[in-house]
Amino acid sequence: MEDIRDKIPMIIAVIVAISICVIAYYFFEIYQPIYYTRIDNTKVEKISTTDDMKYEYTLDCYNEKGKKKEIKFKTSRELRESAYLMLETTIVGVHSWKEVEPNELPDKVKTKYLE
Repeated sequence: MEDIRDKIPMIIAVIVAISICVIAYYFFEIYQPIYYTRIDNTKVEKISTTDDMKYEYTLDCYNEKGKKKEIKFKTSRELRESAYLMLETTIVGVHSWKEVEPNELPDKVKTKYLE
């Protein structure tokens, strides 16, 4: 009986560590909210001449429910003016982006850009 009581703190510590790892994996790998934006090249900053990511955009973005969020992301080149992008984000920033057509935007995002 004493052996089990001595091991309880270690068991709890292992359970907590596993829980933290699962939560971190969820937020870094699985949880990827999607945001949409329109390129405005007046809001781009050239940040590096040696790094692959030479430009940083700071743009107003909207999720599918129309919630606004200012997001910064880096690119290797200046993007096409007024192009619409779909941004896949994690809690640390933009994971990836791709250009989309205006008809691919969610309805609540369309109202923000196509009024």
